[in-house]
Amino acid sequence: MAQQQPDRKERQREEHLAPDPAEGPLTTDQGVAVDHTDDSLTAGERGPTLMEDFHFREKLTHFDHERIPERVVHARGAGAYGYFEPYESCAEFTKAAFLQDPSVRTPVFVRFSTVQGPRGSADTVRDVRGFATKFYTSEGNYDLVGNNMPVFFIQDGIKFPDFVHAVKPEPHNDIPTGASAHDTLWDFVSLQPETLHMMMWLMSDRAIPRSYRMMQGFGVHTFRFVDARGKGTFVKFHWKPKLGVHSMVWDEAQECQGRDPDFNRRDLWDAIEAGEYPEWELGVQLVPEEDEFNFDFDLLDATKLIPEEQVPVRPIGRMVLDRNPHNFFAETEQVAFHTANVVPGIDFTNDPLLQARNFSYLDTQLIRLGGPNFAHLPVNRPVAPVRNNQRDGYHQTEIHRGTNYSPNSLGGGCPAIAGADGYAYTHYAERVDGDKIRKRSPSFKDFYSQPAMFWNSMSDWERKHIVDAFRFELGKVGTVQVRERTVNELAHIDYGLATAVAEGIGIANPAPGPDNHKPVASPALSLDNLGGDHSIRTRTVAVLVTDGVDAEQLSQAQQALSAEGAVVEALAAHDGKVRGSDGNGYAVDRALPTVASVLYDAVLLPGG
Repeated sequence: MAQQQPDRKERQREEHLAPDPAEGPLTTDQGVAVDHTDDSLTAGERGPTLMEDFHFREKLTHFDHERIPERVVHARGAGAYGYFEPYESCAEFTKAAFLQDPSVRTPVFVRFSTVQGPRGSADTVRDVRGFATKFYTSEGNYDLVGNNMPVFFIQDGIKFPDFVHAVKPEPHNDIPTGASAHDTLWDFVSLQPETLHMMMWLMSDRAIPRSYRMMQGFGVHTFRFVDARGKGTFVKFHWKPKLGVHSMVWDEAQECQGRDPDFNRRDLWDAIEAGEYPEWELGVQLVPEEDEFNFDFDLLDATKLIPEEQVPVRPIGRMVLDRNPHNFFAETEQVAFHTANVVPGIDFTNDPLLQARNFSYLDTQLIRLGGPNFAHLPVNRPVAPVRNNQRDGYHQTEIHRGTNYSPNSLGGGCPAIAGADGYAYTHYAERVDGDKIRKRSPSFKDFYSQPAMFWNSMSDWERKHIVDAFRFELGKVGTVQVRERTVNELAHIDYGLATAVAEGIGIANPAPGPDNHKPVASPALSLDNLGGDHSIRTRTVAVLVTDGVDAEQLSQAQQALSAEGAVVEALAAHDGKVRGSDGNGYAVDRALPTVASVLYDAVLLPGG
C-alpha cells in the first residue's frame, strides 16, 4: 500500500481554491466580464429596472440562495486542519492503516462546537462541546465524532429528538438561546434519570472550557478495534490536550459573552496564526471481548464511562492542528461528519445510541447539503481514490465514463470488487439473534452510581461550582414541581448535594435517597489533576500603561513574558501611543473600553 504524503490533503485543497481576484476583471458566473456593478440596468435614469439585466438577476439570485440550513445541534463551531501520527504500530489490536506507521502523518480536519445554540450564539455558554475529527486516511475517511464529555444524556437514540426538543429554546417564545436553564430541559431531566450523569458533567466547569486548545475529547461510545486476524477488542477513545485541561469560572464566561462572543473561536484561530499549534494525545482504553461483562455497568451504555483506575488510558498517537481554513462556509460550515464513516480495523458495537447516530448523520447531510453528493465538497473529499457506480443527483461534480452498474462485462467488470487481501472493509462477524422487542436491558438501569462517583471525585472548589450551577439553572425554572423532582433525583446521587441545591432554590429538603452505591471516586475526573504543566505559553497577559509608565520595567516584562511564549498586550485608556518615563512613545495594542479583564489570563500593572 502506498505511503500517504503528509501534505496530500493540503494539495488537494489547493486545487479547489477559487481564482485570485487580482488576476483579472469581475465576471458573471458564466465568465463574462462585467464593467459596472453599482447600478441596475434601467429604462432611463429614473425608469424601471429591466429584467434583461442578467448580471443583476444572477447576483441577487445567488445572494438569495447562499444560506443552507444550519445544524440542528452543534450549529456554532470552529475548525482547523492538521495531522495525526501514531507513536508506534497498533497492529496488535487493529489493522487500521493510519495506526500502523509512526512515519506516516494522516491529514485531519477538526471541528469544535457548542450543542444547544444557533450559529449566532456565544462561544462561552454553559454547554457540551463537540470534538469531531475527520481523518483523511489512505483507506478512506474515518470520522471520530465525539464530545468534551465522555458520556451522553440518553441511552437509546430514539430519545434523541425528545432530548434536543427539551434542551432547545422553548417553542412558544424561542427562549433561551444557547442555554439549558429553562423549564422544558429540567422537566425532561427530572423524569429521565438516565440523564443525571451527563447533567453532573454539564453543571461542572467542564461545560465552560477556557479554550478549545485546553479541552479533552471523548469518543463517548464503546467501539471495536479489529486486527488482521479478525479478532475484536472493545475500545474507548480519549483526546488529551498538551496544554492541560482548563476551564473558566461562571462569571468570567458570562462577561466574555458580552465582551467577545467569539472568545473560543478567536483563541483557536489566533493561536494557529501565531504558530502556537494546538496538540492533543490520542489514547485508548482497551477491553478484551472476554472481559465485556466484568464491570458493574454495561459497556454498551453511553451514559457510563470506564474509570481510568480500572482500565488505564494507553497513549497511541498525537494530533497537531497547524492550518486555519481558507473559507469558513466552504470548509467549517460544510464539513460533514458521520459516525459510520469507518475504515478497516474499526467497527461498531450494539450501543443503541451509536446505532441511531449511524442512521441520523447521513440523513442530516442530505437536507443540509442538498443531496447525496456532499462527499464531493473539498473539505469532505477523501484522499483515497473513489470508484463506484453512484451517479448524477444535485451538485454532481464528476464527469463519469463507462458503465454504471455491477456486475458488468461491457465495462470490463470495472470497478472490480476488492480482493481478499485484507484491504477491503469487512464487518466484524458476530452472532446476533433474539426476539423483536421494545425493551431496554436491565444492565442499563443503574442511573445513580456513576453520577455519585463523579461527585465524589470533585475537589471542594469544583463541588461548590457544581452546586452554584444547579442553583442558577433550577433558579431559572418557573415550575416548582420540576425543581422538586430534580432535587429528589439529586438525593439519589448525594444527599449533601441535594440539600445544598434545595436551599439555594427555595424548596424543602428532599427525603434521603437510598444509599445503594459505593462511595467510589476516580481522581482522573477532577480538573485538579488535569492541569498539565501550567505553562504560561499562549496565555494572554494585559499590561496596563499610561503616560509616565516605567519604560525599563515595561520593556523587561514584555521581553520576559514573550520569551516564555505568552501573548502580551499593552492596554491604555486610548489607542495610539503612551509616553514612557524615558520620553519615548510605546504602542498601545488595545483601548480599555474595547476589552475587559476576563479576556486575559493575567493583568500586569508596571510602575511609573
